[in-house]
Amino acid sequence: MEHHAARLRRLGAAVASPRLEPVLLVVTAAALAGGGIAWLAGDRGLADLCWGVGTAVAVVPAIGWVLSALRQGHAGVDLIAVLALGGTLAVGEYLAGALIALMLATGRTLEAAAQRRASHDLRALLEHAPRSAHRRTATGLDTVPLGDVAAGDLLVVRPGEVVPVDGRVEGAAAVLDESVLTGEPRQVERAHGEAVRSGVVNAGGAFELRATASEADSTYAGIVRLAEQAGAESAPVVRLADRYAAWFLPLALAVAGLAWLISGSAVRAVAVLVVATPCPLLLAAPVAVVSGLSRASRLGVIVRDGGALENLGRARTVLLDKTGTLTGGRPRVVDVTAAPGLEPAEVLRLAASVDQYSPHVLARAIVDASRERGLRLSAPADVTEEPGRGATGTVDGRRVSVGRPDPAAGRPAWAGAVDNRALLDGAAVAWLTLDGRLAGAVLLSDPPRHDAPRTLRHLREAGVERLLMLTGDRAEPAREVAAVLGLDDVRAGLSPADKVAAVRAERELAVTVMVGDGVNDAPALAAADVGVAMGARGSTASSEAADIVLTTDRVDRLADAVTIARRARRIAVQSALGGMLMSLAAMAAAAAGLLPPAAGALLQEGIDVAVILNALRALRVDRAARPVLTPEAEALIHRFAAEHDDLQDVLDAVRDAADRLSDPPGPRALAAVETTHRLLTERLLPHEYAEEHELYPALAPTLGGPEATATMSRAHTEIERLSRRVATHLELARAAGGLAPDQLDDLRSCLYGLNTVLRLHFTQEEENYFSLAP
Repeated sequence: MEHHAARLRRLGAAVASPRLEPVLLVVTAAALAGGGIAWLAGDRGLADLCWGVGTAVAVVPAIGWVLSALRQGHAGVDLIAVLALGGTLAVGEYLAGALIALMLATGRTLEAAAQRRASHDLRALLEHAPRSAHRRTATGLDTVPLGDVAAGDLLVVRPGEVVPVDGRVEGAAAVLDESVLTGEPRQVERAHGEAVRSGVVNAGGAFELRATASEADSTYAGIVRLAEQAGAESAPVVRLADRYAAWFLPLALAVAGLAWLISGSAVRAVAVLVVATPCPLLLAAPVAVVSGLSRASRLGVIVRDGGALENLGRARTVLLDKTGTLTGGRPRVVDVTAAPGLEPAEVLRLAASVDQYSPHVLARAIVDASRERGLRLSAPADVTEEPGRGATGTVDGRRVSVGRPDPAAGRPAWAGAVDNRALLDGAAVAWLTLDGRLAGAVLLSDPPRHDAPRTLRHLREAGVERLLMLTGDRAEPAREVAAVLGLDDVRAGLSPADKVAAVRAERELAVTVMVGDGVNDAPALAAADVGVAMGARGSTASSEAADIVLTTDRVDRLADAVTIARRARRIAVQSALGGMLMSLAAMAAAAAGLLPPAAGALLQEGIDVAVILNALRALRVDRAARPVLTPEAEALIHRFAAEHDDLQDVLDAVRDAADRLSDPPGPRALAAVETTHRLLTERLLPHEYAEEHELYPALAPTLGGPEATATMSRAHTEIERLSRRVATHLELARAAGGLAPDQLDDLRSCLYGLNTVLRLHFTQEEENYFSLAP
């Protein structure tokens, strides 16, 4: 593997190389503006001089571009530009020549940006890679250059360091953050003898590593090479104008030649060339594309070049990473289970109290969930944390542990149900041990983003035919997310090389977009026709390897970008074809002697103006693509979204009360149902009433009328009905002095049904309504 510093210098030199196109753009724009000022001042001679200089300046590089294209075996629109520039100088139409020169410079500047697509900046990938390793020798520990490490060497990886080469764990187990390679934000434990890949981060204590490969043969070096190779393969698209010029160029030359041959007048030939000036070709694509780029940037979608926008508009297959793309990239608490005698809220509070000072990703999720629910945390004492097992401390005078349970704590019957639920939901479990006994469990998973379902629906509406997930995660949670979102296929457990292979296979079938956010996604992003990076919280490497970067943490901006790209491309084609048809009609008139060069130049300017105005339509907002919220509706969405977070403990209480009824009915079961009914009456039902009478009327105009919220209103009715039924059961229980056996089945059914309806209803509101607000 080439030395990192040398490669960084090479990348910097590539970026710093001078560019001709921007200079030409400045000069031609200045000449056109200077001539305009002179013309307004009444000095026509100075105006013609400025415009003529601008035209002449553009001729020299244009000839060079034509010669370069001819050496590559094709003649594009630049040849028409050279002929048109020469024609305007010959007939003295300097204004037309200056305008053609400016449009030529604009088109070439756009193309130059597209050509940099093949040399992505891999600086972030290289900077993450370690430069040295700590090798254990007979005399102690030596720090050696990474290139000196050989298979069989015994290395020491200190806390927080990047694993330098592939190897196997020696001695004590290692706790690793493998998100760089897998994209999964969870830490894993590798026992003695297990394989470890280079590029992952040591998230625990120092451990020994027996190298099994050199630097050049290790995993991370391969990722860098894959990104380089895939980037080099992704050549920029051929300009839209060049494709049309393939037939427009010979046609224009043929008409000019025939006009000269038949009439014997060179003036007619010049007139044909003047009206055949390629301004519609030069203007249509660049103006429409730049307008599309500008429109996308307003939504937080940064498109690197016009070629990427054009390819995005032709895409038929979209491949998406899971973690951080389709999901939020951060685990969230999805359920809390309490042992008999405890409440779910108390379990979460105790767990969060211990985890307050832990850097573990699951600990942060537990603390965040407790704060969202307004729980008051206690200050823990004597906190210790064992890598891979969890944290232990004293909270309110009791010994509390969170993480993996101690085998000595035993396995009560309710713990089996938690294991089953975690398996079915693809969730991780953080067990709470209280004074040596299992007291509860917190289930965590990385659920789909609220805006993901809407995004995928809009992608299909925009013409995307295949939606696939590529992920390094395990198959079970990946399939769960894919099923919820309705993807066409899911491929799990993929390495970066596997992702690149999948992208290349899909590229053989259709124009393909790859969306990701991690370093491990960078090679796949570079290999796709269009790479899209989630740049708000994603890695620098993925952003550098991408054609498009979403600067806001919303995947629905991808659907917006596709819609904008398709519209910009459609307008570009319309403008180019319409302009050429008008030019063809003018060529016929000029060939017949009905249009002299001066009048032809003026007519061509009119065609140019029509093309520009049409292309600028790409700047306009497509109101149908994204509903526009009023400030009042947006404020209500944020209010009720916050209430959803606050009501999670109510949903947990409903589920917990239903579970308690599975045990022999008694005072504790009845107390759980009474507590649940109180929470429903005091907190949940007022929330649902406010949504029905405040939020839904505010959203109705945006969504198309009251019928748009009718289904969700029906859910409110069902929630109220089930709540009344629970209240009736409680009245019967109070009258009888306790729950009767014949009440249990219906009451349990009501509570489980209410839990299901509430969770589904909350999810639908978050996906369909709350995701509309920024």
